[in-house]
Amino acid sequence: MTEPWPQISKSAKDLITHMLDQSPARRFTAQQVLSHPWIAQDGVASDRPLDSAVLQRLKQFSAANKLKRVALKVIAESMSPEEIQGLKEMFKAMDTDNSGSITFEELRDGLKRQGSRLAESEVRQLMDAADVDNNGTIDYDEFIAATMHLNKLEKEEHIFKAFQFFDKDNSGYITIEELQEALYENGIAAPGDNSIEEIIKEVDTDNNGMIDYQEFQAMMRKGLGGGRSRVGVRRGSSMVDATSK
Repeated sequence: MTEPWPQISKSAKDLITHMLDQSPARRFTAQQVLSHPWIAQDGVASDRPLDSAVLQRLKQFSAANKLKRVALKVIAESMSPEEIQGLKEMFKAMDTDNSGSITFEELRDGLKRQGSRLAESEVRQLMDAADVDNNGTIDYDEFIAATMHLNKLEKEEHIFKAFQFFDKDNSGYITIEELQEALYENGIAAPGDNSIEEIIKEVDTDNNGMIDYQEFQAMMRKGLGGGRSRVGVRRGSSMVDATSK
C-alpha cells in the first residue's frame, strides 16, 4: 500500500473502508461509526500525537492549576500500555540519551522536529509546567500526564481514582490540608504557597472551603464539552448517581 496506509492501524482501515463503501446497504451508519472499536471510548484508537497535537497538549497542561497537573499525573500512572502506546514512542524519540527522562534540550529539539517554532523561553514554560516534581527533567509519567489526549478524562474510573489520591481520609472532600500534603509530596508546592488557597477557591463552587467529587470532576472535565451527563457523586466510601448540570 502507498502512504499513509502503512501508518494506519487495521482498526482504522476497517472503519474507513466501511464508511466509504459505495453500497448504501453496506455503508456504515452514524451509529455504527460511533460504536466501532476505533471510535468507542474503550476501543483501540491510537493516542499517537499527530502534527502539533503534542505541543497543544503541553500548552493545555501548562495552563492547568497545580491540582489538575498532579491529578493528571495520577491518571497517567493508571493508563494501560495500549492507551498510551503512541505517546510512549514519542517519549522514547525525545529521550535521545535513553536516560528515562527528558531534559530541556531534548524537549526543545523534539518539539522542533514536530514543527514547533517556539522561542526558548516558551519551551522553558512548557518544561516547567510538565516537570511536576520540579527535578529539572520530565519523567515518563509526567510526559504522559502532559500529553495524553483529554478524552481519557471521559472515563469515570480515571477521575475517581485521582480524587481518591487527594481524599486521604475518604471523607468525600478534599480539604486544604489534604491538598497541601499532596502538592508538597509531589514537589509542586512549598509551605506558605498562597496558590493552594486560590485553587480551593477556584474549584470550590459551593464555597464551603472544600472540594467535593462533583467539583473535582467539573475541574477535570473543563474544556471537554458541555451537556448534561450522569456522574457519580462521592458520599463517604460509596458512589451514588446524580445528574450534573
